[in-house]
Amino acid sequence: MRLKTIQADITEVKVDAIVNAANSSLLGGSGVDGAIHRKGGTDILEACRLIINKQGKCNVGEAVITTAGNLPAKYVIHTVGPVWNQGGEEKEALLVNCYQNSLQLALKNKIKSIAFPNISTGIYKFPKDLAAKIAIETVKNFKSQNVINEVIFVCFDNENLKLYEKKLKK
Repeated sequence: MRLKTIQADITEVKVDAIVNAANSSLLGGSGVDGAIHRKGGTDILEACRLIINKQGKCNVGEAVITTAGNLPAKYVIHTVGPVWNQGGEEKEALLVNCYQNSLQLALKNKIKSIAFPNISTGIYKFPKDLAAKIAIETVKNFKSQNVINEVIFVCFDNENLKLYEKKLKK
């Protein structure tokens, strides 16, 4: 499994699946979530509504998969990251779950390439350095059974890009 990082708009990345840093309602919000819903169109929203009608909200650390609508990807994997607040091991474990559950869905759906945003590092205020460490370690430790060939960490800002580049070199 090849890991790399780029600075880009995740809605424009051509991969099998992009990951959405969603909120538990799955109905769109701000940041990455809002951009994915806006650019992806109503198909994503409708798919999210069907999931909500079937299972209710998506809990922190969980993930669900939908169509990617008008995006260049085939799928969107929506995962709900933790809000940092005072932080702690519970928040770190929940962020690990976001990556593991997203990768499990990718495996189940035979997704060969997946792009992750910097989950929880925006308005949820997860420390960027710690979030990068968790993301990279979780992906490296995941057993992809030769299904997932490429994981791209898509950084919106230069600060995250530098953190990921540094950690990927180790």
